[in-house]
Amino acid sequence: MNNSSETMQFHFDLADQYSTRDILIDVYKALEDRGYNPINQIVGYIMSGDPTYITSYNDARKKIRKLERDEILEELVAFYLKN
Repeated sequence: MNNSSETMQFHFDLADQYSTRDILIDVYKALEDRGYNPINQIVGYIMSGDPTYITSYNDARKKIRKLERDEILEELVAFYLKN
């Protein structure tokens, strides 16, 4: 029985959620597996927004499009400056 004074709780499966870093690593590997220069391809995507820079192999294009390009850039700059 659901009492209206009770708080509804939602639970999300965190295993299904990828971080920006995880997605970038997956995309990098997919590009590398297909013989592309991953750095050049990812930079091309970030600069242009054109998803054809990213292979569809292993759903890499689908994964990277879940992210905003500015999120990717923030992740890369933060990593670079911290290391």
